[in-house]
Amino acid sequence: MRIGILSSGGDCPGINATIRGVGKTAIMHYGMEVVGIHSGFVGLLNKDVQTFDERSLSGILNLGGTILGTSREKPFRKLLASGESEKPQVIMQNYEELGLDCLVCIGGNGTQKTAGMLSALGLNVIGVPKTIDNDVWGTDITFGFDTAVNIATEAIDRLHSTASSHKRVMVVEVMGHHAGWIALYAGMAGGADVILIPELGYDLEKVNETILERARKGKPYSIVVVAEGVETPNKERPSVYVTRAIEEATGIECRDTVLGYIQRGGNPSPFDRNLATRLGGHATELIAERRFGRMVCMKGDCVESVPLSEVAGKLKLVTPDHDLIVQGQRMGISFGS
Repeated sequence: MRIGILSSGGDCPGINATIRGVGKTAIMHYGMEVVGIHSGFVGLLNKDVQTFDERSLSGILNLGGTILGTSREKPFRKLLASGESEKPQVIMQNYEELGLDCLVCIGGNGTQKTAGMLSALGLNVIGVPKTIDNDVWGTDITFGFDTAVNIATEAIDRLHSTASSHKRVMVVEVMGHHAGWIALYAGMAGGADVILIPELGYDLEKVNETILERARKGKPYSIVVVAEGVETPNKERPSVYVTRAIEEATGIECRDTVLGYIQRGGNPSPFDRNLATRLGGHATELIAERRFGRMVCMKGDCVESVPLSEVAGKLKLVTPDHDLIVQGQRMGISFGS
Protein backbone atom coordinates (compact mmCIF):
# COMPACT_ATOMS: atom_id res chain seq x y z
CA MET A 1 0.00 0.00 0.00
CA ARG A 2 1.05 3.61 -0.60
CA ILE A 3 -0.08 6.16 1.97
CA GLY A 4 0.15 9.94 2.11
CA ILE A 5 0.60 12.00 5.28
CA LEU A 6 -0.20 15.69 5.75
CA SER A 7 -0.48 18.10 8.68
CA SER A 8 -3.00 20.92 8.46
CA GLY A 9 -4.10 23.87 10.58
CA GLY A 10 -2.06 25.35 13.42
CA ASP A 11 1.28 23.78 14.24
CA CYS A 12 1.60 21.86 17.47
CA PRO A 13 4.28 19.99 19.45
CA GLY A 14 3.99 16.29 18.62
CA ILE A 15 3.17 16.42 14.90
CA ASN A 16 6.62 15.15 13.95
CA ALA A 17 6.33 12.35 16.48
CA THR A 18 3.04 11.38 14.80
CA ILE A 19 4.57 11.49 11.31
CA ARG A 20 7.34 9.26 12.63
CA GLY A 21 4.84 6.90 14.31
CA VAL A 22 2.76 6.53 11.16
CA GLY A 23 5.70 6.35 8.76
CA LYS A 24 8.01 4.00 10.61
CA THR A 25 5.18 1.60 11.47
CA ALA A 26 4.06 1.62 7.83
CA ILE A 27 7.56 1.06 6.41
CA MET A 28 9.13 -1.28 8.96
CA HIS A 29 6.15 -3.38 10.08
CA TYR A 30 3.75 -3.39 7.13
CA GLY A 31 6.11 -2.81 4.19
CA MET A 32 4.10 0.15 2.92
CA GLU A 33 5.30 3.13 0.89
CA VAL A 34 4.98 6.51 2.61
CA VAL A 35 4.63 9.91 0.94
CA GLY A 36 4.88 13.18 2.86
CA ILE A 37 2.63 15.98 1.57
CA HIS A 38 3.89 19.53 2.16
CA SER A 39 1.86 22.47 3.48
CA GLY A 40 -1.34 20.63 4.33
CA PHE A 41 -4.05 20.44 1.67
CA VAL A 42 -2.12 22.99 -0.42
CA GLY A 43 0.49 20.30 -1.07
CA LEU A 44 -2.19 17.87 -2.16
CA LEU A 45 -3.61 20.47 -4.55
CA ASN A 46 -0.15 21.13 -6.02
CA LYS A 47 1.27 17.60 -5.72
CA ASP A 48 4.11 18.99 -3.58
CA VAL A 49 5.32 15.75 -2.00
CA GLN A 50 8.36 13.78 -0.90
CA THR A 51 8.96 10.08 -0.41
CA PHE A 52 9.86 8.99 3.11
CA ASP A 53 12.16 6.15 4.09
CA GLU A 54 13.23 5.01 7.53
CA ARG A 55 16.26 7.28 7.54
CA SER A 56 14.31 10.42 6.66
CA LEU A 57 12.00 9.76 9.62
CA SER A 58 14.85 9.52 12.13
CA GLY A 59 15.76 12.35 14.49
CA ILE A 60 12.36 14.06 14.42
CA LEU A 61 10.71 12.58 17.53
CA ASN A 62 11.66 15.50 19.76
CA LEU A 63 11.23 18.30 17.21
CA GLY A 64 8.45 20.87 17.55
CA GLY A 65 6.47 22.16 14.59
CA THR A 66 6.12 19.94 11.52
CA ILE A 67 8.74 18.88 8.98
CA LEU A 68 5.98 18.81 6.35
CA GLY A 69 4.88 22.37 6.98
CA THR A 70 1.23 23.30 7.36
CA SER A 71 -1.46 25.66 6.10
CA ARG A 72 -5.05 26.60 6.86
CA GLU A 73 -6.29 25.71 3.38
CA LYS A 74 -9.90 24.51 3.48
CA PRO A 75 -10.69 23.02 0.07
CA PHE A 76 -14.44 22.85 0.73
CA ARG A 77 -14.81 26.45 1.95
CA LYS A 78 -16.34 27.99 -1.21
CA LEU A 79 -18.44 24.90 -1.74
CA LEU A 80 -19.89 25.31 1.75
CA ALA A 81 -20.69 28.95 0.96
CA SER A 82 -22.87 27.80 -1.98
CA GLY A 83 -20.20 28.84 -4.46
CA GLU A 84 -18.19 26.80 -6.89
CA SER A 85 -14.94 25.09 -5.97
CA GLU A 86 -12.88 22.74 -8.05
CA LYS A 87 -10.47 22.01 -5.22
CA PRO A 88 -12.12 18.77 -3.97
CA GLN A 89 -12.04 17.40 -7.53
CA VAL A 90 -8.37 18.40 -7.90
CA ILE A 91 -7.56 16.65 -4.64
CA MET A 92 -9.34 13.49 -5.77
CA GLN A 93 -7.51 13.54 -9.10
CA ASN A 94 -4.11 14.11 -7.49
CA TYR A 95 -4.81 11.39 -4.93
CA GLU A 96 -5.26 8.97 -7.83
CA GLU A 97 -2.28 10.27 -9.81
CA LEU A 98 -0.02 9.93 -6.78
CA GLY A 99 -1.16 6.33 -6.47
CA LEU A 100 -2.32 6.73 -2.88
CA ASP A 101 -4.28 4.01 -1.12
CA CYS A 102 -4.98 6.16 1.94
CA LEU A 103 -4.53 9.73 3.19
CA VAL A 104 -3.59 10.38 6.83
CA CYS A 105 -4.76 13.84 7.95
CA ILE A 106 -3.13 15.21 11.11
CA GLY A 107 -5.01 18.22 12.44
CA GLY A 108 -7.66 19.76 14.63
CA ASN A 109 -11.39 20.28 14.22
CA GLY A 110 -11.25 21.90 10.80
CA THR A 111 -8.88 19.27 9.43
CA GLN A 112 -11.02 16.41 10.72
CA LYS A 113 -14.08 18.02 9.15
CA THR A 114 -12.30 18.23 5.78
CA ALA A 115 -11.06 14.65 6.21
CA GLY A 116 -14.62 13.51 6.80
CA MET A 117 -15.85 15.29 3.67
CA LEU A 118 -13.08 13.73 1.58
CA SER A 119 -14.02 10.35 3.01
CA ALA A 120 -17.64 10.96 2.03
CA LEU A 121 -16.44 11.59 -1.56
CA GLY A 122 -14.88 8.14 -1.62
CA LEU A 123 -11.25 8.69 -0.63
CA ASN A 124 -9.66 6.38 1.93
CA VAL A 125 -8.89 8.68 4.86
CA ILE A 126 -7.67 8.30 8.46
CA GLY A 127 -7.69 11.26 10.86
CA VAL A 128 -5.25 11.92 13.71
CA PRO A 129 -6.41 14.63 16.14
CA LYS A 130 -3.98 17.33 17.20
CA THR A 131 -4.45 20.64 19.00
CA ILE A 132 -3.10 22.29 22.11
CA ASP A 133 -6.70 23.36 22.89
CA ASN A 134 -7.75 19.73 23.57
CA ASP A 135 -11.18 20.45 22.09
CA VAL A 136 -11.48 17.77 19.38
CA TRP A 137 -14.64 15.76 19.95
CA GLY A 138 -14.32 12.00 20.30
CA THR A 139 -10.97 11.78 22.09
CA ASP A 140 -10.15 12.25 25.75
CA ILE A 141 -6.92 14.08 24.97
CA THR A 142 -4.95 15.38 21.99
CA PHE A 143 -1.18 15.57 21.71
CA GLY A 144 0.12 19.12 22.12
CA PHE A 145 -2.15 19.80 25.09
CA ASP A 146 0.23 18.45 27.74
CA THR A 147 3.13 20.48 26.31
CA ALA A 148 1.06 23.67 26.25
CA VAL A 149 -0.09 23.14 29.83
CA ASN A 150 3.50 22.60 30.96
CA ILE A 151 4.61 25.82 29.27
CA ALA A 152 1.71 27.84 30.70
CA THR A 153 2.18 26.37 34.18
CA GLU A 154 5.87 27.29 34.21
CA ALA A 155 4.99 30.85 33.23
CA ILE A 156 2.42 31.09 36.02
CA ASP A 157 4.96 29.70 38.50
CA ARG A 158 7.41 32.43 37.52
CA LEU A 159 4.79 35.18 37.89
CA HIS A 160 4.03 34.24 41.51
CA SER A 161 7.33 35.67 42.80
CA THR A 162 7.11 39.01 40.98
CA ALA A 163 3.42 39.38 41.87
CA SER A 164 4.24 38.78 45.52
CA SER A 165 7.21 41.17 45.50
CA HIS A 166 5.19 44.08 44.09
CA LYS A 167 1.85 43.16 45.67
CA ARG A 168 0.21 43.11 42.27
CA VAL A 169 -2.52 41.20 40.48
CA MET A 170 -1.07 39.31 37.52
CA VAL A 171 -3.49 38.50 34.69
CA VAL A 172 -2.19 35.69 32.46
CA GLU A 173 -3.90 35.07 29.11
CA VAL A 174 -3.55 31.58 27.63
CA MET A 175 -4.83 30.07 24.40
CA GLY A 176 -8.30 28.60 23.99
CA HIS A 177 -10.84 30.24 21.66
CA HIS A 178 -13.86 28.14 22.56
CA ALA A 179 -12.52 25.71 25.17
CA GLY A 180 -10.90 26.51 28.49
CA TRP A 181 -8.88 23.33 28.94
CA ILE A 182 -5.46 25.04 29.00
CA ALA A 183 -6.65 27.76 31.37
CA LEU A 184 -8.23 25.20 33.69
CA TYR A 185 -5.34 22.75 33.82
CA ALA A 186 -2.52 25.31 33.87
CA GLY A 187 -4.41 27.56 36.27
CA MET A 188 -5.00 24.74 38.74
CA ALA A 189 -1.47 23.39 38.40
CA GLY A 190 0.01 26.88 38.77
CA GLY A 191 -1.97 27.80 41.87
CA ALA A 192 -4.08 30.53 40.27
CA ASP A 193 -6.59 32.34 42.47
CA VAL A 194 -9.03 33.12 39.65
CA ILE A 195 -9.60 31.10 36.46
CA LEU A 196 -11.86 32.41 33.71
CA ILE A 197 -12.92 30.13 30.84
CA PRO A 198 -15.38 30.59 27.94
CA GLU A 199 -17.69 27.77 28.99
CA LEU A 200 -18.63 29.26 32.38
CA GLY A 201 -18.84 32.97 31.72
CA TYR A 202 -17.85 35.34 34.53
CA ASP A 203 -18.99 38.18 36.74
CA LEU A 204 -16.23 40.73 37.36
CA GLU A 205 -17.81 41.74 40.65
CA LYS A 206 -17.26 38.18 41.87
CA VAL A 207 -13.66 38.29 40.61
CA ASN A 208 -12.99 41.61 42.33
CA GLU A 209 -14.51 40.36 45.57
CA THR A 210 -12.20 37.35 45.53
CA ILE A 211 -9.16 39.60 45.06
CA LEU A 212 -10.25 42.07 47.78
CA GLU A 213 -11.02 39.23 50.19
CA ARG A 214 -7.50 37.87 49.67
CA ALA A 215 -6.10 41.34 50.44
CA ARG A 216 -8.19 41.54 53.64
CA LYS A 217 -6.68 38.21 54.69
CA GLY A 218 -3.13 39.51 54.24
CA LYS A 219 -2.64 38.16 50.71
CA PRO A 220 -1.99 41.34 48.72
CA TYR A 221 -1.28 39.64 45.38
CA SER A 222 -3.34 37.39 43.14
CA ILE A 223 -2.91 35.35 39.96
CA VAL A 224 -5.74 35.48 37.40
CA VAL A 225 -5.63 33.03 34.48
CA VAL A 226 -7.95 33.85 31.58
CA ALA A 227 -8.60 31.97 28.33
CA GLU A 228 -8.35 34.08 25.17
CA GLY A 229 -11.89 33.10 24.20
CA VAL A 230 -13.80 34.63 27.13
CA GLU A 231 -16.28 37.30 26.10
CA THR A 232 -15.47 40.97 26.62
CA PRO A 233 -17.22 44.24 25.70
CA ASN A 234 -16.41 45.34 22.15
CA LYS A 235 -14.33 42.16 21.71
CA GLU A 236 -11.41 43.74 23.58
CA ARG A 237 -8.48 41.46 24.32
CA PRO A 238 -9.41 39.58 27.55
CA SER A 239 -6.12 40.24 29.35
CA VAL A 240 -6.34 43.99 28.67
CA TYR A 241 -10.00 44.27 29.65
CA VAL A 242 -9.77 42.17 32.80
CA THR A 243 -6.54 43.88 33.96
CA ARG A 244 -8.02 47.36 33.60
CA ALA A 245 -11.36 46.40 35.16
CA ILE A 246 -9.75 44.82 38.22
CA GLU A 247 -7.38 47.73 38.84
CA GLU A 248 -10.16 50.32 38.51
CA ALA A 249 -12.47 48.42 40.87
CA THR A 250 -9.97 47.30 43.53
CA GLY A 251 -7.26 49.95 43.43
CA ILE A 252 -4.67 47.17 43.36
CA GLU A 253 -1.95 47.51 40.73
CA CYS A 254 -2.42 45.00 37.89
CA ARG A 255 -0.24 43.75 35.07
CA ASP A 256 -1.11 41.47 32.15
CA THR A 257 0.94 38.80 30.37
CA VAL A 258 -0.10 37.16 27.08
CA LEU A 259 1.67 33.84 26.45
CA GLY A 260 0.44 33.53 22.87
CA TYR A 261 2.36 31.33 20.45
CA ILE A 262 4.95 30.37 23.05
CA GLN A 263 2.44 27.69 24.04
CA ARG A 264 2.54 26.16 20.56
CA GLY A 265 6.30 26.21 20.03
CA GLY A 266 9.24 24.14 21.16
CA ASN A 267 9.77 20.45 21.79
CA PRO A 268 6.87 18.19 22.80
CA SER A 269 6.74 16.81 26.33
CA PRO A 270 7.55 13.11 26.89
CA PHE A 271 3.82 12.47 27.40
CA ASP A 272 2.96 14.06 24.05
CA ARG A 273 5.75 12.18 22.25
CA ASN A 274 4.41 8.87 23.51
CA LEU A 275 0.78 9.81 22.83
CA ALA A 276 1.61 10.90 19.28
CA THR A 277 3.58 7.69 18.69
CA ARG A 278 0.66 5.55 19.87
CA LEU A 279 -1.91 7.43 17.80
CA GLY A 280 0.32 7.32 14.72
CA GLY A 281 0.91 3.60 15.10
CA HIS A 282 -2.80 2.89 15.46
CA ALA A 283 -3.57 5.00 12.39
CA THR A 284 -1.29 2.70 10.35
CA GLU A 285 -2.94 -0.36 11.88
CA LEU A 286 -6.35 0.91 10.72
CA ILE A 287 -4.94 1.37 7.22
CA ALA A 288 -3.56 -2.17 7.17
CA GLU A 289 -6.99 -3.45 8.23
CA ARG A 290 -8.63 -1.21 5.60
CA ARG A 291 -10.80 0.44 8.25
CA PHE A 292 -11.01 3.84 6.57
CA GLY A 293 -13.10 6.88 7.36
CA ARG A 294 -12.09 6.90 11.02
CA MET A 295 -10.21 9.13 13.47
CA VAL A 296 -7.87 7.57 16.01
CA CYS A 297 -8.56 8.63 19.59
CA MET A 298 -7.79 8.01 23.25
CA LYS A 299 -10.45 6.59 25.55
CA GLY A 300 -8.97 6.39 29.01
CA ASP A 301 -5.59 4.77 28.44
CA CYS A 302 -6.73 2.83 25.37
CA VAL A 303 -6.14 3.82 21.75
CA GLU A 304 -9.36 3.43 19.76
CA SER A 305 -11.06 5.07 16.78
CA VAL A 306 -14.34 6.77 15.94
CA PRO A 307 -16.04 7.46 12.58
CA LEU A 308 -14.98 10.77 11.03
CA SER A 309 -18.64 11.42 10.27
CA GLU A 310 -19.32 11.69 14.01
CA VAL A 311 -16.52 14.18 14.69
CA ALA A 312 -17.29 17.03 12.30
CA GLY A 313 -18.96 20.13 13.72
CA LYS A 314 -18.54 19.14 17.36
CA LEU A 315 -16.34 20.52 20.14
CA LYS A 316 -15.26 18.93 23.39
CA LEU A 317 -15.76 21.63 26.02
CA VAL A 318 -15.20 21.93 29.76
CA THR A 319 -18.36 21.21 31.75
CA PRO A 320 -19.25 22.86 35.09
CA ASP A 321 -19.12 19.50 36.87
CA HIS A 322 -15.54 18.74 35.82
CA ASP A 323 -13.71 17.45 38.88
CA LEU A 324 -10.98 20.10 38.67
CA ILE A 325 -13.61 22.85 38.77
CA VAL A 326 -15.48 21.21 41.63
CA GLN A 327 -12.26 20.70 43.61
CA GLY A 328 -11.05 24.21 42.82
CA GLN A 329 -14.29 25.72 44.12
CA ARG A 330 -13.99 23.68 47.29
CA MET A 331 -10.51 25.16 47.80
CA GLY A 332 -11.69 28.74 47.35
CA ILE A 333 -10.57 29.29 43.77
CA SER A 334 -12.88 31.64 41.89
CA PHE A 335 -14.17 30.80 38.41
CA GLY A 336 -15.90 34.15 38.16
CA SER A 337 -19.40 32.80 38.61
